[in-house]
Amino acid sequence: MRRIALSAALLLSVALPALAQDAPPPPPGQRVFRTQCGACHTVEQGGRNGVGPNLHGIVGRRMGAVEGFRYSANIRAENEKGTVWTEETLRAYIANPKSVLPTGTMPYAGLRNAQQLDELVAFLKPAG
Repeated sequence: MRRIALSAALLLSVALPALAQDAPPPPPGQRVFRTQCGACHTVEQGGRNGVGPNLHGIVGRRMGAVEGFRYSANIRAENEKGTVWTEETLRAYIANPKSVLPTGTMPYAGLRNAQQLDELVAFLKPAG
């Protein structure tokens, strides 16, 4: 029995790293999303709202349009005006939320790293 267990352990020690190498790495923006946004937001279609709304399909969607999420007054006002999240407005908002919505309530200082910003917007864009 001990011989079988040792053989199985040896086989797994060789096979598991090989299997891990076959898995494609996650898109760069996904890592940025997890570290910068994932504590408050989800991005999966039909995903739950957290502290912030689900971001699936954000590019091209009206601001403040996720059902069941309680938005701040300034986002509700943008929704009433018909303001849509474009790549440009999203990029500006992620870089410095207060520059786009000065009275916004999102407690995020902004993402200053241009490469990470590009990766994050590219990750969020096809989610729609």
